[in-house]
Amino acid sequence: MKFRYRIQNKEGAVEEGVTDAADKYTLANSLRGGGNTVLSVEEDAGRKKFNVEAINRMLSRIKIQEMIVFAKNLSAMITAGLSLSRALDVLRRQTDNPKLKDVLNELADNISKGKSLSDGMKEHPKVFSPLFISMVRVGEESGTLAGSLDLVSDQMEKSYVLKRKIKGAMIYPSIIVSAMAIIGVLMFIFVVPTLVATFESVGADLPTSTKVIIFISDGLSQHFILFISPLVALIALVLGLRKTTRGKRVLSAIVLRIPLVSKLIKESNSALTMRTLSALLSSGIDMVEALIITRDVVQNPFYREVLDTAQKRVQKGVTMSSVFAENEKLYPILVGEMAAVGEETGKLSDMFMRTASYYEGEVDAVTKNMATIIEPVLMVVIGLAVGFFAISMISPMYSVMSDI
Repeated sequence: MKFRYRIQNKEGAVEEGVTDAADKYTLANSLRGGGNTVLSVEEDAGRKKFNVEAINRMLSRIKIQEMIVFAKNLSAMITAGLSLSRALDVLRRQTDNPKLKDVLNELADNISKGKSLSDGMKEHPKVFSPLFISMVRVGEESGTLAGSLDLVSDQMEKSYVLKRKIKGAMIYPSIIVSAMAIIGVLMFIFVVPTLVATFESVGADLPTSTKVIIFISDGLSQHFILFISPLVALIALVLGLRKTTRGKRVLSAIVLRIPLVSKLIKESNSALTMRTLSALLSSGIDMVEALIITRDVVQNPFYREVLDTAQKRVQKGVTMSSVFAENEKLYPILVGEMAAVGEETGKLSDMFMRTASYYEGEVDAVTKNMATIIEPVLMVVIGLAVGFFAISMISPMYSVMSDI
């Protein structure tokens, strides 16, 4: 890739030129290495190409797994005695993700300019969460950056595993329901019209259930777009609601009232809240700031409101455990009790960690049992649907046979 650069050499003269480089940050570092002052580095517009590398950079995204590995490896390298800039350079050369390469280049460039790692991370809020930045900042201030990185990587890994278990529990029923929906649509479009033609040819008396099946079949086969438009509108409405504050509240309120799913959401949010607070408090962050950061980590609007209330109440001298105790519909009783014990004994971080571990175990058990519970329910629902369809299609045939 071609880049046009402007530098000021040791003598103070300004020089310009065009050269090849992997990216502008690599070129800037090499130009600065000779004692020059880099004034500007820009991609040469005259030779700009939409190549494969540009496409990869545009389509790639930084995954949470990559951030976990980044934190673990950076901690290990710092512990081994590598300087921060050299460790970032090693990580940049190891990664295959072009976007992560760009981020690491910018972090290394900021550090070479005298900025701290946490300040550099603040320039990438979509990559580094408030939790990540805050714990790195505390590690820098206390001289325990490697330990803070280990702590944040462990917290991120636990949260990731928790979310993956919940998503994994939903995969099986989603696949079954989707497959049955596709099969049902295909039967309504291709199979039912054939049977209807037979019924009409023999003049069979059709029961109400059969007329319902025929109505759906006619709608899907002859007016497909018009027939499915209400479903498309419903999906669009739900997606639109998810982007608004009030919509998120409505959808969250509905989900919190669904049996089994409600228990899973309460326990997973409790585990996420407790583990995040524990990690922040153990790293030396004060209670008020820890609650603010945890509020940003938690996504459910009702849990965010509880943490926001807790932060305001703690500032006024009220105990945090009392806020959890007042919201037993969201946080189980154990959360408030463990928080109270932690406040009384001065071991709040430890109590939060134990509570998080307990609810992570509960979520693990629920997700394992979910498939066992959902499978027979799905079989019953599918059986009823198939039975209704079969009876609706077979009963007119029996009517014709009895007339004969």
